[in-house]
Amino acid sequence: MKKVLFVSSSGGHWIQLRRLETALGEGGYKKFFISTDENHKSVVNNGTYYHIPDASRWNKGMLLLQAFRMLYLILRIRPDVVISTGAAPGFFALLWAKLSGSKTIWIDSIANVDEMSLSGKKVRKYADLWLTQWKHLESVNGPKCFGKII
Repeated sequence: MKKVLFVSSSGGHWIQLRRLETALGEGGYKKFFISTDENHKSVVNNGTYYHIPDASRWNKGMLLLQAFRMLYLILRIRPDVVISTGAAPGFFALLWAKLSGSKTIWIDSIANVDEMSLSGKKVRKYADLWLTQWKHLESVNGPKCFGKII
């Protein structure tokens, strides 16, 4: 059975990720989730949930901890596909997943109306499918736009 890993930070990134996961249906795959809020575990019914520390570019120590925790989880889960809607957890997930041979999908948050997020820009070389939710941000070399999650 294929393993699909869904990764995001909390807030709007998590809401969009859950909507995407719901849209994909139950399918013939095993689901794993990683996010930065321990309370998200209570809403994951069909899958395994892992919590990682929250971090940002303004807290380098926590960012490093988040990166290594994500590496540990990627090596433990060994996902076939990793899907992220953003922020630092998604960046690290796609980085480690791509380096370990997984397929990777980045969907930049709908909140990024004017340009791709910082994580979205940095993750480009690790994403097999690099997406924006805004048609005017689409370009020939990516990101592509197939609509909005909302």
